[in-house]
Amino acid sequence: MTAIEEVTSTGLADRYGRVATDLRVSLTDRCNLRCTYCMPEEGLDWLGKPELLTDDEVVRLVSVAATHLGVNEIRFTGGEPLLRRGLVGIVARTTALAPRPEVSLTTNGIGLSRQAEALKQAGLDRVNVSLDTVDPETFRRLTRRDRLKDVIAGLEAAHDAGLTPVKVNAVLMRGVNDEQAPQLLEFCLERGYELRFIEQMPLDAQHGWDRSTMVTADEILDKLGARFALTPDDASKRGSAPAESFLVDGGPRTVGIIASVTRPFCGDCDRVRLTADGQVRDCLFARTESDLRTALRAGAGDAELADRWRRALRNKLPGHGINDPSFLQPARPMSAIGG
Repeated sequence: MTAIEEVTSTGLADRYGRVATDLRVSLTDRCNLRCTYCMPEEGLDWLGKPELLTDDEVVRLVSVAATHLGVNEIRFTGGEPLLRRGLVGIVARTTALAPRPEVSLTTNGIGLSRQAEALKQAGLDRVNVSLDTVDPETFRRLTRRDRLKDVIAGLEAAHDAGLTPVKVNAVLMRGVNDEQAPQLLEFCLERGYELRFIEQMPLDAQHGWDRSTMVTADEILDKLGARFALTPDDASKRGSAPAESFLVDGGPRTVGIIASVTRPFCGDCDRVRLTADGQVRDCLFARTESDLRTALRAGAGDAELADRWRRALRNKLPGHGINDPSFLQPARPMSAIGG
């Protein structure tokens, strides 16, 4: 049996030959921001504590993925993962696994200034921080919170702690922050952060996404092009990475564009998701989930959990279907799925 055949037979392979090696783990559905493209101002009905995986259960499932299923990248997400009290311990136990996966964190940055050093000591490799604007008033308008200074402090703390490369994820909203794209890129370039713009996706709790108001990848490039010279980064090997990379003013600095809607990259997807209540999602836009929590709490062994996980991936669709007229948003919003 070749190495590829072995991975396909024992790993998280689907019917189209894709093998999931990148696991996104949501640690909570709660968040301390109320971004307009994500949830209503009053928030959502959060999961109750009995529904959430415990710290031990999270580590157990992560261990199954890393040691039995070939997963070599773990990204902890939310909601807002910094709200999870056991986060540092979960990271430390994950980085102690053999083989050791690469471990990262996606966060809004609030509270990161207090936890960055502890997370680094626990073995965290890097962070992705969501930041859509560096204008205080626009930040308040988008997030319904006055916390821009806290996010900037979190970015600085992550950089100083060595959680690099520090990546910044930004969503542009038409008529809100789309004209500020060059300003945000300049902010990141000056500080050594890697900026990636993400097309707004239909994952809001209100189901108010409208394709006609979405700022597309081509529009983002046009807006950045008003200040910077951008050229495709031909030396960058994209592989399964979601971002297209562009050299800024000839390089070596770059900016990324994640065009999930207008330039889907589903054919190279290597991701699988585990929700905070122990459900496997084979796609960010999946309409179905596979329950691992019930089997875990019923005493299932690692081999059974691994087999359930494999079966959950076999029915993964060839694409997310956003551009199909029959597309329906998933019932869960982004905050409950995990990024």
